[in-house]
Amino acid sequence: MTVLSNDKDLVHNDPTRLHARQLLLLACGGRLSRVIHVLAELGVADILADGPLPVGTVAERAGAHPDALYRVLRNAASVGVFEEGPGKVFRLTPLAEGLRSDNGDGVLPLVRYNNLELTARPYDEIMHSVRTGEPAVEKALGMSFNAYLEKNPEVGLFFNEFMSFWSRQFVEEELEQYHFERFTSLADLGGGDGFFLAQVLRRNPGMRAYLTDYPDEVRKAGQVLAEHGVGDRVTVEGGDLLESEIVPGYDAYLFKAVLHWMSDEKAEHLLRKTRAAIGGSGARLLVFDSVLAPDNAWDHGKFLDVDMLVLFGGRERSLDDWRALFARAGFELVREPSVYHWTLLECKAV
Repeated sequence: MTVLSNDKDLVHNDPTRLHARQLLLLACGGRLSRVIHVLAELGVADILADGPLPVGTVAERAGAHPDALYRVLRNAASVGVFEEGPGKVFRLTPLAEGLRSDNGDGVLPLVRYNNLELTARPYDEIMHSVRTGEPAVEKALGMSFNAYLEKNPEVGLFFNEFMSFWSRQFVEEELEQYHFERFTSLADLGGGDGFFLAQVLRRNPGMRAYLTDYPDEVRKAGQVLAEHGVGDRVTVEGGDLLESEIVPGYDAYLFKAVLHWMSDEKAEHLLRKTRAAIGGSGARLLVFDSVLAPDNAWDHGKFLDVDMLVLFGGRERSLDDWRALFARAGFELVREPSVYHWTLLECKAV
């Protein structure tokens, strides 16, 4: 293994030195994550939004110690998050733009989510998950994920807003994949506050729909559906998908970002209930979820998969995993997905 003796070894055109730098990032990445979190919480990207500033000015506006902030910013700049100029003046970089609070395509919510006690402390117990296959939340926090949210309502509010933020990011792109005009009725199972369903119904004025999720979630749906002018076409019901019966009589049954929260056993149970509700009607199963890229390809889903292991007991799935799960529940894929990561898996009952 190459060991760096000093910064002079980091020659940009030397692949062995670049490899060594990557090894150091592997070893120190946890520290870098904390550095980025601190800068995000201080709002440094927002402070620099109008142009470069000396570190002293940034520190004054952020309420930070000038020298300490300089050292942290210098560290972040060494990997391209912010840029240092002469006189300890810092400016935004494309990476730092992603930390601005007004950047709808940024990662500020994700940085904050990853550094909650609820999501960070269970990773201290990741070995428990690796040895047992069970989530580490209860071992780390003494309660389940949902129980923690109930006990800490401010965290629960942030979590719900965080999930809504991400679910709304790609609605237009998702709707182009679905072609809902084929259906006259749709059951959105685990559809949250109904925002996505409202977009579907606005584009399909002849469609009727059914929405179910946990009671706390669907309680918000009335207002969302009414604001979109579609509330009169939706039956809303609160309940637990794993315990409630699946209503029959719809042309399509949608699970949007639902099954990856579940173990294979729970997901199969839910899909079997859906298969029973479909019967011989010819209704389609629509699953919008993560499909992991094969082999060694980069895929953020492979990070989410470890989150599912440590925090929730769910899992992200490869295409072969999905095929096997659908087959056990009485479904088969109608066509291969066109993309990996988040995509539409359409199935027919067999």
